[in-house]
Amino acid sequence: MRILFMGTPDFAVPCLKILIKNGHEVCGAVTQPDKPKGRGHKLMPPPVKVCAESNGIPVFQPQGLKNDELLPVLEELKPELIIVVAYGKILPEYILNFPEYGCVNVHASLLPKYRGAAPIQWSVINGDKTTGVTTMYMEKGLDTGDMIFKSSTEIGSGETYGELHDRLSEMGAELLIKTVSAISGGTAPREKQNDDESCYAPMISKETGHIDWSRPSAEVLNLIRGTNPWPMSYTMYGDEVLKIITADDGGGASGECGSISVRNKKLFITCGRGTSIAADEIQFKGGKRMRFADYLNGHTIDESIILK
Repeated sequence: MRILFMGTPDFAVPCLKILIKNGHEVCGAVTQPDKPKGRGHKLMPPPVKVCAESNGIPVFQPQGLKNDELLPVLEELKPELIIVVAYGKILPEYILNFPEYGCVNVHASLLPKYRGAAPIQWSVINGDKTTGVTTMYMEKGLDTGDMIFKSSTEIGSGETYGELHDRLSEMGAELLIKTVSAISGGTAPREKQNDDESCYAPMISKETGHIDWSRPSAEVLNLIRGTNPWPMSYTMYGDEVLKIITADDGGGASGECGSISVRNKKLFITCGRGTSIAADEIQFKGGKRMRFADYLNGHTIDESIILK
């Protein structure tokens, strides 16, 4: 079966690697254009491009997909199946309808929950206990296609978005191989999604990480984990941006939400409903990421400031 792979970030790489490892004919890889990164704004290739080129797979990087921009590639490669993993753009119908066996997506949630761009982050931010990956046939709607297989996992009590992302990417690869095998053997199931059980996982922005100290500590800790390593949770220490990278439950507290105190070389911050967190690792804008205990070696904290 000739497979065209469409994906862009690190999350998609294990899926591409496992297709190659299992001897599937990957006739091409479609990924987003190179983007400038870092202070020098040097153009950097997407991880999928790096993986594909290192395995001798032709790479295509269209600026967009509308107006049949990808059609010449499809007609040249004649894929029988298209695999889509975190490509980053909605596929037009001319792509969805092209391959004989359709387009299959690996989605990082237990559909129909968390359709959309950021299912992993929101599962952590919302304090879910379990999540997983789903393979599905793609259709015109946003993550609404018939489901094929699912694989679930528990979310660790202290697990960050980054840690869960890496685990789900490997789970997705294993589920993809099972899915491709079932499709080629004519045994792949189709299960309609129940739209009444669906919810949306909108794109994460830097503002998502802005901590609301009126929320209880459990919700604040979920936000800190769910935005680590990007965009990171933050608060305003006077006029300065202060990132809270890691924190623990600080126990009961009184006083105004956002008030701070230093005890046992940790930064205690009052949250809603009489709770608090103990920040362990922090970063001020322009400064280095460091343990709060280390920060105290050369700095002081004004405990009269209310974090906003």
